[in-house]
Amino acid sequence: MKLPEEGKLLRIFIGETDLHEGKALYEAIVLKARELNLAGATVFRGIMGYGAASRIHSIKLLRLSEDLPVMIEIVDTEEKIERILPFLDETVREGLITMEKVTVIKYRHRNSN
Repeated sequence: MKLPEEGKLLRIFIGETDLHEGKALYEAIVLKARELNLAGATVFRGIMGYGAASRIHSIKLLRLSEDLPVMIEIVDTEEKIERILPFLDETVREGLITMEKVTVIKYRHRNSN
């Protein structure tokens, strides 16, 4: 798959314990991105953070350590990124979603030329 030089970066910030239909929300988002044939998605687990409620979530605080911050990044064309927005609107009940322009330097599969 070839991506144009101009793309969009979608970032979704949620909690590790957020669920959708009984499974981790971050997993549901990645599976939906794959179903929609987006270029790729990566999930990052944070070691510390806080959101709108200003509650600190940290690996150091045992009582909150099971709900660490999670960020999902997806890069693709604006048109393809827009396909997942209705799903995110429906499933992300708490969190933050951002989108910004990015310049794609290289996007290549191991077997491509």
